[in-house]
Amino acid sequence: METQRQKKIAGILQQDLADVLQRAASEGGLRGVIISVSKVSVTTDLSIAKVYLSIFPNKDGEELLKGIRSNTPLIRHELAQRTRHQLRRMPTLEFFIDDSLEYIDNIEKSLKGEENPIEDEDLLGRRKKS
Repeated sequence: METQRQKKIAGILQQDLADVLQRAASEGGLRGVIISVSKVSVTTDLSIAKVYLSIFPNKDGEELLKGIRSNTPLIRHELAQRTRHQLRRMPTLEFFIDDSLEYIDNIEKSLKGEENPIEDEDLLGRRKKS
């Protein structure tokens, strides 16, 4: 159960991180890439913030995540500057890809029948006869 303080800090970080990352992407010459911060959860001792990112288009996700992780100290510093009046200590940032949108998209495709395992048997793994 998250405390009000955790929720408040997560909200502040989510807003500022979205700004920082999107600006860094556009300044870095990444046109047409959308980085959104889908969720931030802060540990009870407020020392670690887990940041979940949605990156569009998906194909660039892993590479961008590596870049973001390697620039974590810079991002953390920028956030500390922005939140210095609201937060005493900046939590350690951990970045993850939020693939829930991709997951939902795959479910929708399956429901629409675009990938029908009955018509295309190669989609199903071979079952061993017992």
